[in-house]
Amino acid sequence: MKKSVHVVGAVIENDKGEILSALRSPKMTLPNYWEFPGGKIEQGETPEKALQREIQEELECVIRVQDAVEDTTYEYEKVIVRLETFMATIVEGTPIATEHAELRWIPREQLAELDWAPADIPAIEKLVKR
Repeated sequence: MKKSVHVVGAVIENDKGEILSALRSPKMTLPNYWEFPGGKIEQGETPEKALQREIQEELECVIRVQDAVEDTTYEYEKVIVRLETFMATIVEGTPIATEHAELRWIPREQLAELDWAPADIPAIEKLVKR
C-alpha cells in the first residue's frame, strides 16, 4: 500500500499580483517541477501553523496565512499526497531559495505556462480563473 502524506503550500502574492513559484531542485523528488512552497504537516500542527513553520524554514520569511485556495489529493507513483493550499502574504523578510533550485514571481495569468507538479495544478486552475 502506498504511503499517504499531508502537505501544505503557500500561494504567496505580492502587491503587484504576482505569485511566488518555487522550482524543485534536481535532488528533490519530482525534480524540476514548479510548486507552491510549503511542506509536511507535523503531528499536532494545524495546516496554517505548519505552513508558517515551513516557509520560515524554506524561505526564511514570516507569512500571514489567509484563505484556503484548494484541497487536492493526488496519487503519484510511490505516494498519495493531500495538498492544502492557502493564500498568504509576507510580513517579514525576503524569500531566499534554501531548498529550491529557483524562486520566481509570476503574474497570475502566466502561472499555467510553467511545468507544475500535478498536485498543484487544481490550485493553479483556480487562481488563473480569479
